[in-house]
Amino acid sequence: MNETLEPGGLEGTTAIVTGASRGFGRGIARALSAAGAHIVGVARTSAHLDAVRDELGATFTAVAADAADPTTASRLLDEHRPRTVVLCAGAAPWMSPLQDQTWETFSQNWNVDVAQAFHWTREALRRPLAPGSSVIAISSGAAINGSPLSGGYAGAKATVKLITTYAAVESERAGLGIRFVSVLPQLTPATDLGAAAVAAYAERQGVDVDTFVRSSGPALTPEQVGKSVLEIATAERPVHHTNTLTSAGISPLA
Repeated sequence: MNETLEPGGLEGTTAIVTGASRGFGRGIARALSAAGAHIVGVARTSAHLDAVRDELGATFTAVAADAADPTTASRLLDEHRPRTVVLCAGAAPWMSPLQDQTWETFSQNWNVDVAQAFHWTREALRRPLAPGSSVIAISSGAAINGSPLSGGYAGAKATVKLITTYAAVESERAGLGIRFVSVLPQLTPATDLGAAAVAAYAERQGVDVDTFVRSSGPALTPEQVGKSVLEIATAERPVHHTNTLTSAGISPLA
């Protein structure tokens, strides 16, 4: 039987972060590492992971692997027995209107973002992870608002949100005590993916990037995302299954 984990701090625990080499994932890895967790960072590119390891030192283990491959999820969950799993890996969508998409470009976020959420969430339930563990999936505000220039991205992120909610229900039904939470960050130029999307939508509206960004209010940063994920992972009270995230903080989605 799995040992029940006490709520609270992460000191001495292990956290797996997919997409840990850049953007939100790197910000999350920094925040969880600063809170005392050992980070197992997963990404496709070794060089980018090595840069994070150079920054975080012995608190970071780099794993160059495909987070959307089901064998990656099963292998790393068994090997590391994490208290916290943060699913942040995802494909950069092809930025063009629907008529200029192909099915291959349109569906790429289903094959990466949705596949990752499905495999890791399924494996977390099947093992199961220890009571008190958290699985936190980074979705997108596009799951609510749509994203007409990014193919199937918005629908994929909505499905990530739904998978997380389904898993939360299954955890409750089985009395597993695993916390499943999705986070829907606002569009921001502070990541490579977000910067490309901001540039595309600014052009579509006929304004410059600075004007577009100012119209959306203060930009969300990877550091703020890391702080919010840390709050979820260490919360002693139940956390809402689905949450939006802006520079003003995290809020439960009605």
